[in-house]
Amino acid sequence: MKLGRLNHVGVATPSIEKSLELYRTMFGAKPHGEPFDLPTQGVRVCFVDTPNSQIELIEPLGDSSPIAKFLEKNPMGGQHHVCFEVPDIHAAKAELEAKGARVLGEPRIGAHGTPVFFVHPKDMGGVLTEFMETPKH
Repeated sequence: MKLGRLNHVGVATPSIEKSLELYRTMFGAKPHGEPFDLPTQGVRVCFVDTPNSQIELIEPLGDSSPIAKFLEKNPMGGQHHVCFEVPDIHAAKAELEAKGARVLGEPRIGAHGTPVFFVHPKDMGGVLTEFMETPKH
């Protein structure tokens, strides 16, 4: 499998608005768009552009959100995952599984509107890793 470009770094936060203010104050950064909800994943997200990638700010939508569990252990928030692009999400999943990686669920539509899946951190050197199909546009 050929690894594509780093698409984004996911950062869990208890407040997207406070995190956006931090990025505005520290770096003059602006959000890529308005925050939006992904109810199927239990999160609210907002992207911040960088010159060669993005930061995905992730806030829990409720107590059952996977991000809520992360924030219990890390109340201030922090790096949650990294996301790499792949040309074919199903081929990437099959290849990673064949190599023994634990894929967490089936591919689903992620925040960029393309299919994504995650690989367990224990199989990726301690880093929760998301793979997303390279956007067609």
